[in-house]
Amino acid sequence: MNSSHRAFSALELRKLRSLKTPHGIQRFLDAQPYHLADTAWSPRRVLRENTSHCFEGAMFAAAALRVNGYPPLVVDLEAENDTDHVIAVYKQRGHWGAIAKSNFAGCRYREPVYRSLRELALSYFDVYFNLRRERTLRTFSGPVHLARFDRLNWMTTDRPLWFIAEYLFTIRHFRLLRPTMSSRLHRLDERSFRAGCLGRATK
Repeated sequence: MNSSHRAFSALELRKLRSLKTPHGIQRFLDAQPYHLADTAWSPRRVLRENTSHCFEGAMFAAAALRVNGYPPLVVDLEAENDTDHVIAVYKQRGHWGAIAKSNFAGCRYREPVYRSLRELALSYFDVYFNLRRERTLRTFSGPVHLARFDRLNWMTTDRPLWFIAEYLFTIRHFRLLRPTMSSRLHRLDERSFRAGCLGRATK
């Protein structure tokens, strides 16, 4: 057994391995209700509670990717007048894809067809908006290999994973838009807004 997986129980490992592929991991997250609380659960807690939000879903997806033979990588998408979005990323045949939990329909899975992380991040631009219908995505981080947090048992700890969230705030982000572009953006039309909010959970 890979030493990084030892903290999971045999039952937990069987469940994670049963997801098999990035798309299988995404289907598992899609089947969970969206978690509206301000928490930062570990992948083990997500398995136990069967609910997650954006950050927790990305942490879970990274752990599930790792168990299924991929490196546990996440990318932070940074927004203006909106919350950040964290995605787990993976590479197949030289192209990037993503797994994500989101309360907005368009900010979830991406097939591995993107030649760079910039291309992947830009694929979220039109569907990343706030409730004022503003397109808010501005920057993206490089990939963070979560093995750097193995000493803190990020996959199985009962502690909140705020230490990972805080780290993502400190790392370098790369700009997607020039300032002149941002100032000329239009708000989402009604149809696109309603489509993006389809199935959105509210308190």
